[in-house]
Amino acid sequence: MYQRLFDIEKQLDEAMFLFGARQVGKSTLLQERFKDAVYYDLLLPNIRKNFKRNPELFKEALSSKPAGTLVIVDEIQKVPELLDLVHWLMVNRGLRFILSGSSARKLKKSGANTLGGRAQPRTLFPLVWPEVSDFQIDKAVQNGMIPRHYLAADATDRLEAYVDIYVKEEILDEASVQDIDAFERFMEVAAISDGEMLNYSNIATDCGVSAKTVKSYYQILYDTMLGYEIPAYRKVIKRQIVQSPKFYYFDVGLSNYLMGRHNLKRGSDDYGHAFEHFVMQEIIAYKGYFRRKDELSYWHTYNGKEVDAVIGDAKIAIEIKSCEQIKTKHKAGLKAFKEEHPECRLILVSLDPITRVSGDKELIYVTDFLRMLWNGEIF
Repeated sequence: MYQRLFDIEKQLDEAMFLFGARQVGKSTLLQERFKDAVYYDLLLPNIRKNFKRNPELFKEALSSKPAGTLVIVDEIQKVPELLDLVHWLMVNRGLRFILSGSSARKLKKSGANTLGGRAQPRTLFPLVWPEVSDFQIDKAVQNGMIPRHYLAADATDRLEAYVDIYVKEEILDEASVQDIDAFERFMEVAAISDGEMLNYSNIATDCGVSAKTVKSYYQILYDTMLGYEIPAYRKVIKRQIVQSPKFYYFDVGLSNYLMGRHNLKRGSDDYGHAFEHFVMQEIIAYKGYFRRKDELSYWHTYNGKEVDAVIGDAKIAIEIKSCEQIKTKHKAGLKAFKEEHPECRLILVSLDPITRVSGDKELIYVTDFLRMLWNGEIF
């Protein structure tokens, strides 16, 4: 059993929307941390159907509870009509709520009550480095960090089932797309473009749909917590820079499965892409859990110089390389960025086992970087 880092008890006030992709551990976390809460799981057909047919049953079941009682509603997007009653119970009965779900899409589309700003949105991510006592970098890069997947010797079958469940339950059930075959093809193409600059026209051509449709498909991935968009760093000093965002799936294991990367080997391009994705995944989770406001972006010039992660207004630049021996060429992006932003802290994360300082650059072994990140020593 993993001890999750998220201090949900401290962050809970009147109410909370707890979002996160399927199987990241939302239900387990809530049941472990709040054993005395009133709990409704809307994935259970009988509970969901009763509340959908007669939402007043929800109010009747809770109206006699004393003020301060915590009520957890899991998969709230299944019956968004309950949110009006949640609001009433908060105001008139003083109840507290955690409303969890794997999709904000249905709530947005239905115009559901957002509780007048009383409920803070939070995200539960896949496992992160401090939560895994038996952490192995190659296993994390291959399987990803969804708890059930990380534990498996070979996560392929579990990832296949995961994609199948996602497509059926999140897409078909909500009728989010008209052509499910095109969307499944899009998910594969999105994996090929994972960590790359987005070109909607090229992706549309590969999928056989319009660029407008591709943009709507990406929005589905964002709304269902399946992916993140990383913007380009926009401050132009000398070099012309690319403005297109990048996309990452929320977990590297999912991207690997969709691309057919089943046996990653160190030194290969595929391993390098997955390694970068994993490190970015940890940075995104750290920002989320500690509610850091520093913007995360990337920097890419038209002549090919790139930095994988820029923190804040050129406060920190991080390049991610899967090499086991750092060479001069691996530092080129950081060197170019430093020329335009001389006060920037430069970090190169790699599989080179000797953490050290080389001139103005910190060369950090990946597990040392993860320790420093989660100890607050990076930003």
